[in-house]
Amino acid sequence: MDARVERPGVDPVVFREALAAVAAPVAVVTSFDGDRPHGTTVSAFCSLSLEPPLVLVSLDRGSDLLRMVRQSRRYGINVLSHDQEALATRFARKGADKFAAVAWGLDTELPRLEGTASWIACRLHELVDGGDHVIAVGFVEHAEASPAHPLLYRQRQFGTLNHRPPPRSD
Repeated sequence: MDARVERPGVDPVVFREALAAVAAPVAVVTSFDGDRPHGTTVSAFCSLSLEPPLVLVSLDRGSDLLRMVRQSRRYGINVLSHDQEALATRFARKGADKFAAVAWGLDTELPRLEGTASWIACRLHELVDGGDHVIAVGFVEHAEASPAHPLLYRQRQFGTLNHRPPPRSD
């Protein structure tokens, strides 16, 4: 059979369940809409390359944030800490008032949420088609980590890491 022939994909329900079993970091991607900060919660974020320093984040094709990233060509990735579940939920909703009563400031001229596990400031390197999403590959201009444990999402629940003791060497 010709490898270029499209085969039917996996059942969408099965696919969704398989992906739900994978733990993912929870991040809020931020940018500016003119002078107004904007952000959205994502769980499709990961490192791509150390040299050059690249990360990727998946944004819904119809999202306002993707439009802003296309225009400004800069964005921040706020990897939430284990105690920021309320922020994850807040920024997952639609609406323009997500930053109301939220502690944030400017860092490298981008909106940065306070108390996050990691902060990554990016310049857009490339946009790649990814079905109903667009993959934004970002060149990392600045990064910081805190000692806070990251917020994770798995099986439609928030959590964090459970540390295990090192294996015994008997």
